[in-house]
Amino acid sequence: MDLDLGMLVLRLALGPMLVLHGANKVWGGGGLTGTAGWFESLGLRPGWLHARVAATTEMVAGALVTLGLLTGLASMAFVGLMTVAALTDHRGKGYFVFKGGWEYVLLVAMVAVALAVVGPGGWSLDAALGWSLHGPWWGLAAAVGGLLAAVGMLATFRRPVADEA
Repeated sequence: MDLDLGMLVLRLALGPMLVLHGANKVWGGGGLTGTAGWFESLGLRPGWLHARVAATTEMVAGALVTLGLLTGLASMAFVGLMTVAALTDHRGKGYFVFKGGWEYVLLVAMVAVALAVVGPGGWSLDAALGWSLHGPWWGLAAAVGGLLAAVGMLATFRRPVADEA
């Protein structure tokens, strides 16, 4: 019961946080148009596409983690998202998040990998369905798969602005 409660608390911290990040891309401040412009400024082109893909991925992966459903796959999405953030928005700003660095995104990615290893706990949809989508191999898949997806996306779509090159 202790592990189940602990994993529920972890999922309720991690999952809704990412859902809200995705929702903010859609309905916050400048909405999708503002998010698309921000992504363009990061060299992610076309910005309109990346705004939608990032927002959708964040909301879906966050919801899956919150529910404890398809945990290993959702963790992989977290790693991919955080890797892209580290290599674009946080790149070159050092470690500490209060200086714009990659501390926060590294922590989120590592917690997601740990979740893929340990699993969502007994109070989850994975457990209710009898699915065992966690363990050391799932942790490795989340880490490597997320990194490869992020690097592949950046290699394909990132076109840095001239003063950044």
